[in-house]
Amino acid sequence: MTPFDWQRMLLNDVSLGFLGEVAARTVLAYSVVFIFLKIAGRRGVRQLSLFELVVILTLGSAAGDVTFYDDVPILPVLMVFLAMISLYRLTTFLTERSTRFGEWLEGKPALIIRDGRFEIETLEKNNITHAEFLMELRLRGVEHLGQVRLGILEVNGDVSLYFFDREQVKPGLSILPAECRTPASIGVYACERCGALQRSAAAPDHDCPRCAHGVWSPALDTPRQ
Repeated sequence: MTPFDWQRMLLNDVSLGFLGEVAARTVLAYSVVFIFLKIAGRRGVRQLSLFELVVILTLGSAAGDVTFYDDVPILPVLMVFLAMISLYRLTTFLTERSTRFGEWLEGKPALIIRDGRFEIETLEKNNITHAEFLMELRLRGVEHLGQVRLGILEVNGDVSLYFFDREQVKPGLSILPAECRTPASIGVYACERCGALQRSAAAPDHDCPRCAHGVWSPALDTPRQ
């Protein structure tokens, strides 16, 4: 083998004219995946359900093969596309007809914050890291958990938040990075794991009675703007 053989590196055994066929195959693959997204009625990845994401990954794999492998015929790949789209339509039909099947396939919304405290069992059941969820809250303008009345994890992985009215906001666990926290001296500490509150002049030296976690931080009492 000759090093830096540009013919081998750029085209190998295919002809220059095959590049036009690659372009045509790419347009075909793009069109089929686009048609699926139009059928699904989705505008973004965050709107895709788990099943739809599996379909997209499968179509993407088939599309990748057909675009640049000259020994992959087009019709079998088109059959993959047709089979996946048919399976998708059948699944959506069954989901609409059976609530139980829909919950089994896509899951159901999960309550993750209630009255300014984390629902620890929900976090653990859905395999959500603490840092990941705090980031989601910060992206929605939350400063501390006392501002949040309900937090619901949707089936597509998004988070829906319902806030207390300004006058109902209570002290809560700060979700800001440690270096950004400026808590007022209100004599309330929050469990770093679940957000449970403890009135104390100093950081409690016992484990949280709600989740058995032993790390506390000063709570915030800032109303939501």
